[in-house]
Amino acid sequence: MKRILIFLGILVSLTAAHFVFAQTAEGVIIYEVKINMHRRLPPDREGMKEMMPEFNVHKEQLFFNTSESLYKPVVEEEEDDFAGEDGGGTRMRFRRPDAEVYFNHSSSKKVTQQEFMGKKYLIEDSVKITPWKFGTEVKTILGYQCRQATFHNEERKQTIVAWYTDKLRPFLGPEIYTTLPGTVIQVDINDGERVITALKVEPRALKKGELKIPTSGTKITEKEFRKMMAEQMQRMGREGGVMIRN
Repeated sequence: MKRILIFLGILVSLTAAHFVFAQTAEGVIIYEVKINMHRRLPPDREGMKEMMPEFNVHKEQLFFNTSESLYKPVVEEEEDDFAGEDGGGTRMRFRRPDAEVYFNHSSSKKVTQQEFMGKKYLIEDSVKITPWKFGTEVKTILGYQCRQATFHNEERKQTIVAWYTDKLRPFLGPEIYTTLPGTVIQVDINDGERVITALKVEPRALKKGELKIPTSGTKITEKEFRKMMAEQMQRMGREGGVMIRN
């Protein structure tokens, strides 16, 4: 009798999990990306703080189905240039590069369409599994109970804290954060330097063309693209400029 009760309990749990997953097999998630621009300035550019807002905030959207996802910007009207409180001085505008990130976990495929210096590039790669460390902390975001996972990227000097829920599709999240056993609702990089937070989860059938693989751009490898970015940053540094990556 005890075995029957245990079996029934497992069956009920699996049925409930299947129902939840079925309800969120397709849809879109809207994220807010908040970047602390002041913290990203090089030490010798501290004086630029007076010419720029402390935070750059914009929205991104994540379209998904049972095995694919596409993360891309939300098209919004451009804000006015930023100026000092007196309305004078140097004006600065932060135009974020156009970027789309596509994942297909069934085929372990990743495609990134990235704009850099006015030109589009297409980077094809396989899905890389991040060596997450799972914590015991939990918190509620948008009504979803989320668990914590952390990762330190030594190459980019970043400590990443992700909060994910198992009430939505697994292996889903913004940007490259798609290898956790749930949906990533929030990502905090370097304790507030850059924070990505879900504002809205909308389970619904996708419209035609909302989720498609990026195809335009010059094909390039991830290694080649990173090298090109590093060379440009060094060049701007020699010329007295500054590049702040979004």
